[in-house]
Amino acid sequence: MTNSFFTENDFNVFQIDGLEARMEALKTTIRPKLEELGRHFSPSLSSLTGNEMYAHVARHARRTINPPKDTWVSFASNPRGYKMLPHFQIGLWGSHVFIWFAIIYEVTNKSDYGKKLHSNLNRVYKQIPNEFDWSIDHMKPDAVKHDKLSKNDLSSMFLRLQDVKKAEILCGYQIPREEAINMSKQDFYEKIDYVFKTLIPLYKLVY
Repeated sequence: MTNSFFTENDFNVFQIDGLEARMEALKTTIRPKLEELGRHFSPSLSSLTGNEMYAHVARHARRTINPPKDTWVSFASNPRGYKMLPHFQIGLWGSHVFIWFAIIYEVTNKSDYGKKLHSNLNRVYKQIPNEFDWSIDHMKPDAVKHDKLSKNDLSSMFLRLQDVKKAEILCGYQIPREEAINMSKQDFYEKIDYVFKTLIPLYKLVY
């Protein structure tokens, strides 16, 4: 489908060998699209969260050897950065697109957020749709569907967020590569909008 947002070429960037070559392709092929997503969704996320949300497109500036295996645009209430705050992400691996609410290991007060999530376990478990995904590591593509998790599983993830320094929690939705390249731009934007609206209660719970 010619009017899809992400194309086969975007996903194929992650098959290019070498840091320099992959970074060049990423900058010219994917980054303009991430910047477009940033411009489009910053205002709606600002409205939904009640905080001014700023878009941060991944630069991968610290990489010196290994080429990036994924890339993203993040949204947070700080114009200087997002890693220290609960934030939202849209991005892609070679295998899929991800739309996340994320609390990663650099987040300040991570333990407090874990406590808030755990104290609202029943509510969170009930509110998250079955087709949504959970992850405990933003640097890996692995995730598990909500309907595959027991309440005890989710409880353990929230407790781990409190107690383990490198612990993370991400909740959202993943779109397989083939599905993404066959989605119209409008359908893709509508899906992101739906996912963000569904995740807002999680953001408001902790922030």
